[in-house]
Amino acid sequence: MSNLIGFLGNAYPWVKAAHVTFVIFWMAGLFLLPRFYVYHHATSPGSVEDRNWIEREARVRSIILTPAMVVVWILGLALAFHIGAFGQHWFDAKLLLVVLLTGYQGWLGGYGRKLADGKRPLANKTLRFLNEVPGIATALIVVLVIVKPF
Repeated sequence: MSNLIGFLGNAYPWVKAAHVTFVIFWMAGLFLLPRFYVYHHATSPGSVEDRNWIEREARVRSIILTPAMVVVWILGLALAFHIGAFGQHWFDAKLLLVVLLTGYQGWLGGYGRKLADGKRPLANKTLRFLNEVPGIATALIVVLVIVKPF
């Protein structure tokens, strides 16, 4: 892996800027979709409003969330190889959080399918709490990347 260190050359700051930009897009989607679910949860299954929320949520997933997540992963892995980050504890913790956020996005997709099927398995309060997950993860990731506490 050491032969990959520095392979981005002068493109490194551009790749880093693109990575941060797509992280912002991804986080925007991860903040937006659970909020949509809170509003969707209050609708009557099968209603016009219900169908409108299903369409909005699908658009967020297909236009914002999935493309942004894919780009974040590709650019993030390129940056990690460039700086030789694998095995550094701060990076391993960050990577774990990103994997968990990716899983959270997968869970959100599954919950969206339940809402689309007319199911409302979670309480509104639980949905509101789950809306905080990406914010907490983002704060931890920023500390890990900037401060590198370990």
